[in-house]
Amino acid sequence: MAVSKDVKSIGILGFGAFGRLVAEYLHPHFQITVSDPQISPGQHQEYDIQVGSPEDVAKADLVILAVPIEVLALSIQEIRPHLRPGTIVADVTSVKVEPVKVMKELLPADVEIVGTHPLFGPQSSFDGISDRKIAICPVWGKSARRIAAFLRHVLKLKVYITSPEEHDKEAAVVQGITHLIAKVLVRMEPLPTRLTTLSFDRMIHATDMVRDDSESVFLAIERENPYSAEMRQRFFKIAEQLRSELETG
Repeated sequence: MAVSKDVKSIGILGFGAFGRLVAEYLHPHFQITVSDPQISPGQHQEYDIQVGSPEDVAKADLVILAVPIEVLALSIQEIRPHLRPGTIVADVTSVKVEPVKVMKELLPADVEIVGTHPLFGPQSSFDGISDRKIAICPVWGKSARRIAAFLRHVLKLKVYITSPEEHDKEAAVVQGITHLIAKVLVRMEPLPTRLTTLSFDRMIHATDMVRDDSESVFLAIERENPYSAEMRQRFFKIAEQLRSELETG
């Protein structure tokens, strides 16, 4: 099942941990070209895909921007002159309001835009991605629902169609608080490993799933999400209230 009748090739700009995960699951279905300054052009044997330039990536039917949010604008400017009318451009950043705004401002009006956020990563996909969740934010064009159908029926993902604002409001809690607690627990290490409870073990497991995320991912979640600051303030306020209650009896 193809995304649409016209999509036969996919270009991935950025071949870090998540770009590799994308290539792993999409290369059986599409012709894949990737570009990343850290890898040399040529044939990438691991996934049998082509490594090329940003211009090569831009020529694909669907272009996936798998780059950190801080270089998203620069990456778009790099590929913009080479995009063809009707090309679908999608990002995979952890926040949606600001990246969607950047894409609308910088991409030509004759391309289609879809914001996406796979709610999983390499650490949480060790046993596959079936039943993992992904958020889809339609922006320009009609490709979002076709992409959603492919992800749902072929890759077996749980797909949620939402707006950038709705996504970021929920992500401020789901990701913002999770990463915040994980950072605290990591800095408290070493932690007990012997006389532990099941709830503690699961909390450590949740921490381990995000501990290797890059600093840019953490900062994007905490600083680029317009709703994260308010959620952090609420979290710290409640934590301070609990500390005060415990100390004053």
